[in-house]
Amino acid sequence: MSLKLGDIVPNFTQASTKGPLNLYEWAGDRWVVLFSHPKDFTPVCTTELGAVAALVPEFARRNVAVLGLSVDTLDSHQRWASDIAETQGHALNFPLIADDDRQVATLLDLIHPAASDTATVRTVLVIDPARKLRLSLTYPASTGRNFAEILRTIDSLQLTDSHKVATPANWQQGDDVIIVPSVDNEAARSLFPNGWTEVKPYLRTVRQPA
Repeated sequence: MSLKLGDIVPNFTQASTKGPLNLYEWAGDRWVVLFSHPKDFTPVCTTELGAVAALVPEFARRNVAVLGLSVDTLDSHQRWASDIAETQGHALNFPLIADDDRQVATLLDLIHPAASDTATVRTVLVIDPARKLRLSLTYPASTGRNFAEILRTIDSLQLTDSHKVATPANWQQGDDVIIVPSVDNEAARSLFPNGWTEVKPYLRTVRQPA
C-alpha cells in the first residue's frame, strides 16, 4: 500500500525491544513518531537513536510516543542498544521494532521497490491519535534527521488542530500565526477577539494562541 497524508495508518503487532508491540494499543490516545532505519550498527542511525533518546521528555510533553524500526533481529537490536548508550551518552528509552521479516516496512510502504531491500528505509511518520498520517519525510542514508524540526512540525499540527491557525515559513514557538482560510472574518472575530492583521484578505496574521 502507499500511505498518503490523511490516510489511516494500519495497525500491526511486531516484536520490539520492549516486548511484543501492537501499534494501536501501545499508542493509546497519544501521537506517534515512527522513524525507520535500514539496518543496525549504521553510523548515522546510531547518532539519531541517541538524539531521540535525549528528546523523549520533549516528545512526551507534547503527548507524543516515539517508536523506532530497523530491519534486523531483536538480538541485534539489543547489542546495538549497548553501542548507542556507550557512544551517544543516552540509552535507548523507547521501543525499537525488530522488522527482520520486513512485515511492517512493507505494510507502511517504507521500502522503495526500485532500491535494495533495505537502503531506503529511512522515513519519519507522524501519526495523530485518530491514527491518521499527518507527516511523512524520507531521508537519504547520508543525512541525519533533524528532530528539532519534527518537534516544530508537531507543535504546528497540534496548534492547527486546537486553534484553526496555520504556521508561516520558518515559524517558531511564540511567533505570529495565520488564520486558516476556512475561517471567515465573522468566525474569526469570535475566535480571535483581540483582532488580527490583514496583510491580504487571504493572509491574516494573529498572535499565537496560548
